[in-house]
Amino acid sequence: MKDDQAAPLPQVTDRAAFEAQLGALRVREKAHTREGDAIAAARRRLPMVEVDATLPLTGPNGTVTLLDAFEGRRQLIAYYFMWWDGHTAAEQCEGCTWVTTQVTELSYLHSRDITFAVLCQGPYDESSRYRDFMGWDIPWYSALASRDELLTGRQIGLFHLVCYLRDGDRVFETYWTTRRGVEAMDYAYALMDLTVYGRQERWEDVPPGWPQKRSSTRTESGAPDWRPPQEWPGGRPIAQWPRLEAGRSDDLS
Repeated sequence: MKDDQAAPLPQVTDRAAFEAQLGALRVREKAHTREGDAIAAARRRLPMVEVDATLPLTGPNGTVTLLDAFEGRRQLIAYYFMWWDGHTAAEQCEGCTWVTTQVTELSYLHSRDITFAVLCQGPYDESSRYRDFMGWDIPWYSALASRDELLTGRQIGLFHLVCYLRDGDRVFETYWTTRRGVEAMDYAYALMDLTVYGRQERWEDVPPGWPQKRSSTRTESGAPDWRPPQEWPGGRPIAQWPRLEAGRSDDLS
């Protein structure tokens, strides 16, 4: 972080000039919001495809079905967590850790008859120990036994966010996304995007000299340095550093 203290600064101006340029940007922001609303409206008009409601999942009490994961609600949002068999916590997916860490308060989803659950693509016993290591309090299942069928037509092993609708005992898939689409689960990056230096990642369009030394969601160390790794799987997912400080072991075996 010390190197960033010498980063260039935005031009200093008076309040009137600042508000004028911000006002011009606000026009674009509002157009972006309205386009997002229009995309959501189109998403609500997509057709749906039936999925076998009896596909097995593994939960804390053994085998359950995809239908059971709804917990009686009408809709289910499932995050398909990537998994590296036999690896420590440090070597698990930093992207999956990033977005899952931010899903904490489920009552708002429940108020709209929506259940959220993680369907991990690895075995339950090992992956649930990672859930415990991270201290997550969200429904967690292994989808390993049904993964190929649940993710038909998609890249197995890659993370996916999938929406389902229940009609009685029948289950339908209504939407799915992956890669940057899972930023729908995020608030940290959304807040970073409001700041002058943004996410500080190399792909961003920034003025010359702006700090861009961050590496998505994995670092070589925790506070106060948060040094980015030179290559994967260096370091560990950022959210793990406080867990290590709390004395938790990343041995998932």
